[in-house]
Amino acid sequence: MSQQILDLVEKSSLKDKDEVPQFDIGDTVDVHTRILEGEKERIQIFSGVVIARNGSGSREMFTVRRIVSNEGVERKFPLHSPRVAKVDVKRSGLVRRAKLYFLRDRVGKAVRLKERRRDT
Repeated sequence: MSQQILDLVEKSSLKDKDEVPQFDIGDTVDVHTRILEGEKERIQIFSGVVIARNGSGSREMFTVRRIVSNEGVERKFPLHSPRVAKVDVKRSGLVRRAKLYFLRDRVGKAVRLKERRRDT
């Protein structure tokens, strides 16, 4: 009974199916986030490779990693947050793992993933 109530409350905070794009681990994405600077609001884009997804429902998170001036930067985003404006999928990577934490140890060309060809 209590689980049904929790599901009902959680359903109101979820985004629609068409607002959340289909992306997998290994995909290169652009995450558009809303940033508040004083009174103004602007969109900031964080580009990188999705190395992990965890959680479910309204608590689902994904981790994006990119290299900035030879330093690895990782950022976790809540999938259903109103602060995440949209997620654009740029490339699909061919991977065989659920978590790509091994990319943290790699440098240069070794970080690149093979591209997955999608037949549409």
